This record gives sequence, C-alpha cells and structure tokens, in this order.
Amino acid sequence: MTPDLCIQNGVILDPATGEYRRADLRIREGVIAEIAPGLSVSDEQVLEAEGRMVSPGWIDMHVHLRDPGEEHKETVTTGCRAAAFGGFTAVACMPNTKPPIDSREAVHSLIQRAEVLPVDVYPIACVSRGRQGNDLSEMAELAATGAVAFSDDGSPVQNGSLMRRALEYTRVVGRPIINHMEDLSMGPKGQMNEGIVSTSLGLVPIPTFSEESMLGRDLMLAELTQGHLHVAHVSTARSTAMIREAKARGVHVTAEACTHHFALTDKVVAESGLDAQTKMHPPLRTDEDIKAIKTGLCDGTLDVICTDHAPHAPFEKETDFVSSPFGIIGLETAWGLTGQHLIAPGHLSVAEAVNRLCVAPREILGLEVPAIEVGAKANLTIFDATTNWIFEPRHIHSKSRNTPFIGSPMTGRAWAIYNKGQLVEHQP
Repeated sequence: MTPDLCIQNGVILDPATGEYRRADLRIREGVIAEIAPGLSVSDEQVLEAEGRMVSPGWIDMHVHLRDPGEEHKETVTTGCRAAAFGGFTAVACMPNTKPPIDSREAVHSLIQRAEVLPVDVYPIACVSRGRQGNDLSEMAELAATGAVAFSDDGSPVQNGSLMRRALEYTRVVGRPIINHMEDLSMGPKGQMNEGIVSTSLGLVPIPTFSEESMLGRDLMLAELTQGHLHVAHVSTARSTAMIREAKARGVHVTAEACTHHFALTDKVVAESGLDAQTKMHPPLRTDEDIKAIKTGLCDGTLDVICTDHAPHAPFEKETDFVSSPFGIIGLETAWGLTGQHLIAPGHLSVAEAVNRLCVAPREILGLEVPAIEVGAKANLTIFDATTNWIFEPRHIHSKSRNTPFIGSPMTGRAWAIYNKGQLVEHQP
C-alpha cells in the first residue's frame, strides 16, 4: 500500500476537455489532498513525473480474464498485473469463462476477488443463459449485482428475436449489449480474412460480410427498440461506414476498435510464415480497413480503443496456424501501439487518445469517470506519448505470451498507475 504520495513535476491532462496544466499532486490516504505547483514534500513517498503526464486512470472495456475455468491461461490477479503494466486502472471482463458469468454469484465473485488489487474489475455478464443463445439471462438481477454490460462474446447472438428482446431490456437496466458481429454461416471454420492473402496461402477465408451482415441486423434492431448496442472489435471499412450512418440517423450505437486492428493487416500472416500469433478473431483485415478504422477513431464513429486481450497458454498457440485458437494478448502493448500508429502520425492528439481509453468507455458502461480534484479518490495513470521503445518478452506480465508484437517498435510508455491506495511503478 502507498496511501500517501506526492507526484511531482507532471502535466495533468483532463481528457474530457483536452486541457493541460503543470502541477504537483499530494495524495493522503488514497485521496487527492492538494494540487498545486511546487508542493513541498513531508513524509510521503515521491513519484518524479518530469516529462510525463497524469490523467484519470484508463480502462480497457474488452478483456478476457479466463477466470474461472481456464486459469492456466490467465487469472484475475495476472490479468490485472498485465493491465497495470499497460497503464490501466480498470478492466471490464467478458463472460466466456467456464462456467460463464451468468449468475449473481459469478458477478459478485469477480468483483470481490479484485477488491484487494490495484486494478478495478467490472464484470460483463452473459446475454443468454450459459451463452447458449436460447434464453435471456436475468439481466436486471445481474445489473443490480454489478454487471456493467451484457455479451455472449466469443459466440455471436445468432437469434434475432433474442437480440431484439435483449436490446429492449437495455432501456430498463441501463446497460449496453455488446455483440460479437459475425454470421457464422458466412465463414464456417474460417481461419483468416478473405482476400488475396488467404487465397495464396490456401486457408479457409472469413469474409468481411460475415461481420457486416450481422451488424446490419443489429443496427436495425437497435433502431427499432431504441436500445443501446455496442459493437465489439470493429474490423472492416464497411462496418465503420455503417456505424457512422446509423449514428447520423440517431441510432443508439457505440463502437470500439482494437489496437491490433489498426496496427496489422492480413499480410503479416504470410510475412510471419503462418505464425499462429497472427491468428485473431475478427481476423486481421486489409490496408483499406485499417485506414477506415483510423478515420473512424478520428471522427468519433468508433468511440473506444480497447484490446480484446485474449490469452492462450504457449502449448495452445505453439502449433500450426489452422489448429491454433484465435486470440492475442494486448494490455501491455495498447498504449505503445496507440502512440505508434495513431498519435505519432497525427491521427489523434494525446488528449483524444486518452479520451478513448478513459472517458468514452466509462460513459458507455455507465461508470463514473475519475476526477483529478481535491477530495476525489486518486485513480491515476502516469504516462508519456513520446518514448520510443521495443516490446520485448520481459515486458509481458500476463500469464500467457501470445502476441506477434515481440520486437515491434512502440511509441509512448505507461510508467505507473495509482488506484485504491496502491502505486504500481514500471521500470524502463
């Protein structure tokens, strides 16, 4: 525990307004006690933040903690450890665990186990009982227990009638439905994006239309019901355009983009020699899709940057491409990839990027955005957007190591987080 702390010489960023101010922060018993330049130090620990920024703590609203049931891949503790390294003070975790998060007990257990950790854990509960796609879960009960959203992620909600009723319930419970957009009949047993690369490699393709057709259905259902639809891991140019058009019509839709979907294209599958670390779901797409996703993040069509952190044990990924499971870890690389591919090229300002990691996801999930003001509980991320570094195996804090970004250049580092009276610092 580090209840008393003085953060000196940092630049405080308000991602909601884009305002910057240079000031020190004094924290007493986990609460911000003083904000002013040149604070004198008494008996508290000092964190030197010269050349760094201080913002409200970030949240990744799309992670898989694999706990319970697949603790060989990740646990609540190890997932939160990876999140802290990445600069996140909170995560929202998907319910495709074993058993699934579809009961009050499961929701309460996750929240309770994370109480002692420096990273807040917000459970996302199942849309359908057991993630079977047949009957609605007890959404009101689950929301009252602490579920911040509902999703069968990993399994698309194929039943249109069920999706309609779920969206209707969002108006009652005030929580969004997060759907994995994929018509499974369009690309059964697909392995990578449909295109020139998949053809040249002889792999079973996953067409972009499998995402876009499901998205079209759900956008119409959201318009019909006036419910809140959140689109998970948008990966195609047409999906981005469809969401933009729906927002212009007043449809209550929000959306997210994952870091790997604006950092890599399907070409890397061939370039890597069919490395299973490049197998993701939705799959890596094309240069055109990446360009559209970046534009969508710039103009607000895509509200959130997240990771879809999906750990798999080495023995599961160190196999051939076809047999390997989909997924990539992403918590440790999120900010470095955002800096490298969005901030450094000028697509987003630092404030805009932090907004998509801090403010927008909390607003979507109905969570309070941490305030940097006297009397507020200190929930902070300390970072920069300029440090150039190379991602190495030693930077992985997840229990799993499935990432194609080993050896990749990153721009910007998360140096520390402070939350729940706990300071977590990172060394270069």
